Amino acid sequence: MPIANTLSPRANLLRALRHRNFRLFLSGQMISLVGTWMQQVAQSWLIYKLTGSAFLLGVVGFAGQVPALFFGPLGGHVSDRYDRRRVIILTQTLSMVLAFVLAALTLSHTIREWHIIVLASCLGIVNAFDIPVRQAFIVQMVEREDLMNAIALNSSMFNGARIIGPAIAGITVAAIGEGWCFFANGASYIAVIGGLLMMSIPRLAPQSISSSPLANIAAGFRYVKETKPIRALLFLLGLVSFAGMPYTVLMPVFADSILHAGARGLGVLMGASGVGALIGSIALATRRSVRGLGRWVAWASAAFSVSAIAFAWSKSYALSIALLVPLGISMMVQMASSNTLIQSMVKEEFRGRVMAVYSMTFVGIGPFGALLAGWLAERIGAPTTVTLGAMMTLTGAAVFASRLPHLRDEARQLIIAQQSGPGEPVEQATATGAK
Repeated sequence: MPIANTLSPRANLLRALRHRNFRLFLSGQMISLVGTWMQQVAQSWLIYKLTGSAFLLGVVGFAGQVPALFFGPLGGHVSDRYDRRRVIILTQTLSMVLAFVLAALTLSHTIREWHIIVLASCLGIVNAFDIPVRQAFIVQMVEREDLMNAIALNSSMFNGARIIGPAIAGITVAAIGEGWCFFANGASYIAVIGGLLMMSIPRLAPQSISSSPLANIAAGFRYVKETKPIRALLFLLGLVSFAGMPYTVLMPVFADSILHAGARGLGVLMGASGVGALIGSIALATRRSVRGLGRWVAWASAAFSVSAIAFAWSKSYALSIALLVPLGISMMVQMASSNTLIQSMVKEEFRGRVMAVYSMTFVGIGPFGALLAGWLAERIGAPTTVTLGAMMTLTGAAVFASRLPHLRDEARQLIIAQQSGPGEPVEQATATGAK
């Protein structure tokens, strides 16, 4: 009987924490991500304060995320070829430096909108390597039976920070300015770097890795194209990222021009979405298997769309806060369930490259939606823009649900195959004579 099935419900919720490396990872990330959310909210408010432009909010979102589309494949190759822990230490260090540069420019009152755009682009390039490596790294910190719980706990931590960070940012921006939010984010990276340095991780042996990065990247794309369940999940994820997620980019417009709530209100609105996302990730953490997750993805995508439409037309600050909770729940369930299913199905030798495609669809396509949403919001208004995007995601959810019965058998076979043949650390492969 699997270990998870013998645990109490409370112990089952936290079962991935029995792995020391994952505890170190989670504690460091928790501190660092509070700083990350502080910076994101403060940066959005700062660019809106400097320019008053919804379009430039979209430009900053575009600049910060589009590098994942172009550099993500290379990040996937790096993840499958090099030591993931060392790569993450490097990317986190570079992110820390960029945060301190942004803080220095802001606190010295020399910040300009082009500084924010350039620094957002640089951080986006770093994240194009960091995201696929970090996602693939999770499987090295826990046993395969705890993978779904680890992903859900990681999402819970991410969204716990999403609640705390924006709230602190709203208060800090109103009291002493955006620069100190950026400085706090820079300092927060010390925690995650320290946790990574304290880990003891067996290095995975690269499997079927060509000497050509281009050939390796192309092989990863072919694998995604030929694996129908993974392809379908990524298509829906990309649609939600492009059409649905730009509501976050337009949040300063809703907070300031529609709800008249100011910087503190922006922090509360972002935090409310984070509360919902935290609830969704905790619900996933209590699950003991991936059975039925495909239906969760379909229903969550539909619920996200309906919640976004209701939020778009709310004129009440209190009602908007309430609507962002189910929106956050459904967003997180759709994203984390897709992540879990993909990680459960993918072959180990393709894990980094497939997670790079995951980051491309979830992060890299999003900026095009953000840029379009910013442009549309200045012409037809933020509520209509968000509604149009939500209607697109609702259509995508219906199409995915109709295809689900045809995808189940292949998905089940892929999951069983991976459960019977996980990737072997170098030390284990050597001991058994594998090369």
